[in-house]
Amino acid sequence: MLKFEIKDLSTETRARTGRLQTERGTVDTPIFMPVGTLGTVKALSPEELTACGAQIILGNTYHLYLRPGCEVIDLFQGLHKFMHWDGPILTDSGGFQVFSLAKLSKISEQGYTFQSHVDGSRHTLTPEKSIEVQLSLDADIMMCLDQCIQYPASRAEAEAALELTTRWAKRCFDFWESNRRPQNNLFGIVQGGMFPDLRQRSAAQLTALDFPGFAIGGLSVGEPIDLMREMADFTLPLLPVEKPKYIMGVGTPEDLVELVAQGADMFDCVMPTRNARNGQLFTAQGTLNIANARFRKDTDPIEAGCICYTCRHYSRAYLRHLYKTRELLAYRLNTLHNIHYYLNLMADMRGAIARDEFVDFRSAFYRKRNISIDNDDR
Repeated sequence: MLKFEIKDLSTETRARTGRLQTERGTVDTPIFMPVGTLGTVKALSPEELTACGAQIILGNTYHLYLRPGCEVIDLFQGLHKFMHWDGPILTDSGGFQVFSLAKLSKISEQGYTFQSHVDGSRHTLTPEKSIEVQLSLDADIMMCLDQCIQYPASRAEAEAALELTTRWAKRCFDFWESNRRPQNNLFGIVQGGMFPDLRQRSAAQLTALDFPGFAIGGLSVGEPIDLMREMADFTLPLLPVEKPKYIMGVGTPEDLVELVAQGADMFDCVMPTRNARNGQLFTAQGTLNIANARFRKDTDPIEAGCICYTCRHYSRAYLRHLYKTRELLAYRLNTLHNIHYYLNLMADMRGAIARDEFVDFRSAFYRKRNISIDNDDR
């Protein structure tokens, strides 16, 4: 069973460090979780992820259910052996992918019915089916099936979605309770759109169930950044202090710093991997586009002082050459740097919180980027 221990608290913000203990390993929080949609973090091997500092990664229920299918993954007793990753894995419920990718999807009290975006085959994803698939994947942390809504959404739409999400959460919880194993833990997901009172209602309904952890969903779906952070700031204190708090699908380095200050523990986002494949690299000074002509003869690494494999061995000029010629090595080297940057940022934040210097860290983070910040250091 998952255990969560709070280690350090910032005296000037809600930032905290913790230790998340699973059957397959311990995760230090706050943590960023690289996204391995199809059973792989694109372009990287598990050994490379470990070298970058990854402690936990994500798998995607919808995609893995469709390809290769549970009957294949069952041959390996779960996703870990199938993909050769022996650390913890978190899987999403599949609901967002049905919402965003599937053809002719339809939602009802029972669940989602949809046509696969791969081959057009028809499927039904109920709360029970979502948990069944995630148990087949043998995920260390599983997510309840929830209803995703677009931004902007009306109050009526947001309210109906949160009530359905609550009913589904109870069905997920009951199925998990009946089939639970010590290594499989289930998180509830708070919805409610951009309406604080609905967020409060959703949090109250979900925390009435004894989930091992909680997530905040329905953010980073197209809303302004300030609104996303406002909703997170409002919702995080509504969740039990003694349990891990996960912000789904977020985000930029700035988002991570601000949401850690608000008390979030876990994050995931495709940004470091997707942007790497598009030639955008993250540094303490901001982002750089490796395709720019000014890097053609640049003998420096991506970032001075960075100890990632890419920066220790390759120049900007070489990385630009690989990217412009579409060599496959470009995607691997760029991704190595970006994943290292994100995980190192989280490690630096954990260190700053432990020393009770998070406010100073946050100020220095923005100063290097030449970005002004508010004086509100909650």
